[in-house]
Amino acid sequence: MTVFAGIAQFERSLILKRTDEGRKAARARGVAFGRPKKMRPDQAALARQLVLDGKSISAIARTFNVHPATIYRCIEPNSSL
Repeated sequence: MTVFAGIAQFERSLILKRTDEGRKAARARGVAFGRPKKMRPDQAALARQLVLDGKSISAIARTFNVHPATIYRCIEPNSSL
């Protein structure tokens, strides 16, 4: 049992190493990870401007077909949308 556990642990470390190398290679090729952004940067800038102009959050969200929370994330100062 101890030998099998040692082999399994070794195999697990090999799998982790290979997947890490695969992720690094994909990033080097320019592959984007994670969920795609719902709004482009120009749309987020327009949403911020509409908020400053006094339009309601829910109306802006309906305009862009997104949830109001997405608009709130757009208007946060350190937002990456």
